[in-house]
Amino acid sequence: METTPECVKQERAGIRGCGASLSGGVVQLSVMRIPIESYHLFNGLFVTLSEDHTAPIVAVNLWYHVGSANEREGRTGFAHLFEHMLFQGSSHVAANEHFELIQRAGGTLNGSTWLDRTNYYETVPSNQLALALWLEADRMSTLLPAMTQQKLDTQRDVVKNERRWSVDNQPYGTWWERLPALAFPPTHPFHHSLIGSMEDLSAASLDDIVNFFATYYTPDNAALSIAGDFDPVEARGLVDRYFGSIPRGAGVPPRSDMRLPATFGNTQREVVPDTVMVPRLFLAFRSPPFGSDEYYAASVLATILGAGKGSRLQRQLVRGREIASEATAFTFDLAEGADLLVVDVTARPEVTSDVLEKEVAREVDAAQGGGVTAAEVERAVAMIETGFVTSLQSAGERADKLSMFATIFGDPSLLNEQSAQYRAVTVERVNAVARERLVQTNRASLLYVPRDAAPNGARDEAEAAAGASGASR
Repeated sequence: METTPECVKQERAGIRGCGASLSGGVVQLSVMRIPIESYHLFNGLFVTLSEDHTAPIVAVNLWYHVGSANEREGRTGFAHLFEHMLFQGSSHVAANEHFELIQRAGGTLNGSTWLDRTNYYETVPSNQLALALWLEADRMSTLLPAMTQQKLDTQRDVVKNERRWSVDNQPYGTWWERLPALAFPPTHPFHHSLIGSMEDLSAASLDDIVNFFATYYTPDNAALSIAGDFDPVEARGLVDRYFGSIPRGAGVPPRSDMRLPATFGNTQREVVPDTVMVPRLFLAFRSPPFGSDEYYAASVLATILGAGKGSRLQRQLVRGREIASEATAFTFDLAEGADLLVVDVTARPEVTSDVLEKEVAREVDAAQGGGVTAAEVERAVAMIETGFVTSLQSAGERADKLSMFATIFGDPSLLNEQSAQYRAVTVERVNAVARERLVQTNRASLLYVPRDAAPNGARDEAEAAAGASGASR
């Protein structure tokens, strides 16, 4: 096996096992082992270190195990609102000063929210590690004294405007709250909107915000990862210095039961007349949870269906029969209860919604019938692994994945097992998942159609649903 220049750099940085070979025209990557050291502080903070001296930068990534799934009825949108609130200052940092300090130091930063987690991250020059750690620790420990009604009102308006811009007034923008609502039962924690309704955002009080922070933003509900160019002894000292004195929380309330049957048991369908030019179909299937053995076969199946120009949907619907202008497939990567495998296809201007649905179903039926080939599996595994290994060259991406495995599974070393998990996927396993999960009784269809072309019944039904959810149309 030939060693590439990039592998030489990785070996020097302590990343073992890099390499590439060709098999049947498909790139085969050898297993790359990331150096990982993890431990807990006395207060429960889960710390992971991954040393890499390739470049003089270091990434700090902090995951809190709280997302929209932790919200209660009538108070949705809190997790996402907090993503904004945590940049509004703490006892020793003024509002928006977190951004200013990191950017002035030559770094980048941001935060994100998902159904099952919220995270905050910085990538800075190596000599600024202490700054990034201090800022994260300061807002974990002293955000509440600096929280005011004015800050809440300001950020609530920001989130409402974000909802108007990215959801309510964006073509197809409601899909990422309508699809989970269609695919998960009303009592399930993944059912409701991630960004929250206008009514719930308006109803949020300062006491609500204080209680939410005190419950979930504690060291024993967090995972801190540091990746890149740092000295482990120094990093441990800084983590202990800034985070060690923060007290544990009182405990996180358990989520509602996340377990679900393997399939929907019937066909779900919703038609949404919208201000759009062409139909677009989101077809979701209940899929094995992220991290399970079957998940990896489902992930390969999604790649075969809709990842890249060589995928089935691209070959058949975009370039072949010219039904679609865009076509993709992906998994939500949810680890609790059930995941979703989603097919997303946008029609060409001359194609009707009926034709779009029939043609997408035709491709799904073909895969469900056990027609996946060994060559397709090999291509998909190589594509997934290439993307995975490439992402780990980024200190920020590596820190984020370490935090993910630490938070969801309690074991950041699982990062090093992902390549082996995908390589173990066989054509038989992929076809087995396809036969079980792509069936007619496991399909949730969310179809967007141009408003003027929608039947009156569908239009009235969609408007009623929009009113019930609080969306401004």
